Amino acid sequence: MSRIHEALKKATQERAAIPAADIGAVPPGAVPAPPDWSSSAPAALSDLNTGAGSLASLPSGYLRFDDLRARCAHPKWQLDPNVNVFFNTLLSPHAAEQFRTLRTRLYQLRSSQTLRTMLVTSALAGEGKTFVTSNLAQAIVHQPDTRVLIIDADLRCARMHLSLGAPTAPGLTDYLRGQADEMTIIQHGQEGNLCFIPGGNEVTNPSELLSNGRLKKLLDYMTRVFDWVIVDSPPCVPVADASILAALCDGVLLVVRAGSTPTHVAQRACQELQGRNVVGVVLNAIDDSNQNGSHYYQADGYGYGKTASKDLRQ
Repeated sequence: MSRIHEALKKATQERAAIPAADIGAVPPGAVPAPPDWSSSAPAALSDLNTGAGSLASLPSGYLRFDDLRARCAHPKWQLDPNVNVFFNTLLSPHAAEQFRTLRTRLYQLRSSQTLRTMLVTSALAGEGKTFVTSNLAQAIVHQPDTRVLIIDADLRCARMHLSLGAPTAPGLTDYLRGQADEMTIIQHGQEGNLCFIPGGNEVTNPSELLSNGRLKKLLDYMTRVFDWVIVDSPPCVPVADASILAALCDGVLLVVRAGSTPTHVAQRACQELQGRNVVGVVLNAIDDSNQNGSHYYQADGYGYGKTASKDLRQ
């Protein structure tokens, strides 16, 4: 017993000699404990930049939406009423209703296949994919207890932040370059369960960044927390980014602008997405004469004419 007593006494003396700054330091080879996410107080930005707020440090199954929402950025969004049909009472009520119809069709598809990450793309720029992404997300998040994340992955011409009236950085490019972690780039700027990752600071190598593996890890983390992750991508004909993104997402919505997109370009877009799970086509800016049977629905989008969607399964 005396030997045990002496050993304990020696250990106590040695611990007392450790400088205060070293107490709690992780010994070589040991695995650091995950940060305490039980508190509702946001982590300091300096801690987040050093990885203290990184989701990668959390054990599987430990991630919770309330924790994420408490620790992400909280800028005050100023939604543009000209492109957000759920926040402009002067717009036709049919606009919001038709995005609800699109939401319903996606849920119907989801009943028979995995559909948590949705890519929205177009053949060319200016066809309304960002408009569709924003309003589809609003339609989904208006359901009780439904959590939605929008990711602006158009790293060549990020514009989703304009629709939401949100900061553009830090964002996805900063995360993909390893210069910011998840909590730094995720924004929660309005009441409810909608979050947003902006495009981030401008880069010269977007395709390489999208292919470096970090986006796949981010999507894997986000699908544990959000019911839907909606990704706004570059157009698929001019650049290869949309094809890279489509390989990481469960489904693809293709937006085509009526009276604008040449037929051969729309066909080229379908070729670029061949082998991907294209779940539907949204025909944007149609007029009444372009309505074509029960496969389509209309939405009076301010500044965008009317929108139609076709379920490719029909």
